[in-house]
Amino acid sequence: MRAVCLQEQGGIDKLILDENFPDPVVGDGQVIIRVKATSLNYHDVFTCRGMPGIKLPLPIIPGLDVAGEIVELGSGTSDWKVGDRVLVNPLDPTDPTKGLMGEMLNGGTAEYCLVDAPRLIRIPEGCSYEQAASLPVAYGTAHRMMFANGGISGGERVLILGASGGVGSCCVLLAKMMGCEVVACGSSQEKLEALTSWGADHVINYKEEDFVKWIWNKFTKPHRRKFEGGVDVVINFTGGDTWVNSFKVTRRGGKILTCGATAGFDPKTDLRYVWSFELKVLGSNSWLPEDLERLMQLISEGKLSPIVDTVLPLEQTAEGVRMLEDREVIGKIIITP
Repeated sequence: MRAVCLQEQGGIDKLILDENFPDPVVGDGQVIIRVKATSLNYHDVFTCRGMPGIKLPLPIIPGLDVAGEIVELGSGTSDWKVGDRVLVNPLDPTDPTKGLMGEMLNGGTAEYCLVDAPRLIRIPEGCSYEQAASLPVAYGTAHRMMFANGGISGGERVLILGASGGVGSCCVLLAKMMGCEVVACGSSQEKLEALTSWGADHVINYKEEDFVKWIWNKFTKPHRRKFEGGVDVVINFTGGDTWVNSFKVTRRGGKILTCGATAGFDPKTDLRYVWSFELKVLGSNSWLPEDLERLMQLISEGKLSPIVDTVLPLEQTAEGVRMLEDREVIGKIIITP
């Protein structure tokens, strides 16, 4: 089969199109799917570059988010049939020690993919392969952070940092779906225009404006004796220099939600804000199958449409990963083998 694989780590140039990669062989409790779409994530950049403490079983086919059609069944898969449309959960909900698809197991940048049956989630009518493949890492993470852990409700004022990427764009869409007032941060005029088109009520170019001063000027400075000023919720998965400033714009009793730290995981924290303003700092890690099922239901009901930046053929996978690394993307990049 045709597959884009990583023969060695070191850079995006190590992603090679192999016209004769060995076809997968189905085993007990497994299925083979014909890949219809896979979406790229910044995790694929880390896979190419290498991550401390993680040794990959090279060669490896990247691509964590995979959707396709079942073409072959192993024994013990009676709940499924050839022709079923499925989304692959990159995490095995029954055995997390098996690792991620696209990292420790071959992923979706190939014509076919071998999948353990517990990872399969049925794609409902009204949800395309491309839409389903957009979901797991970015949208699943955002959904769990905002609802299962964050408890966001309609009417709240929400500041979203890094709003134009995969996770951020989903946060914008879900917050607006809930009826929140959304303040979204981006790094260029093009991204601000995109954020506005997705429904953001206010946009801030964080490269040109201090978002703390912007929030204070627009909504007044939070008051530690009153439940007013600032925003109700800050969604911050960037970390780094933005972390301390997130505390400065959150109203008394407000929440700061995080699911990552793309700009630095060890920032300074001023604990005085936490107790003085009774702030709640809530972490969230990955997603559960029910998050992905709910997201596909929202798509099929016409309530959610994932933001897709670009659809590329298999042979342009490396270019898609480069676009991600260079921050040229607004939304998701989809690969169609």
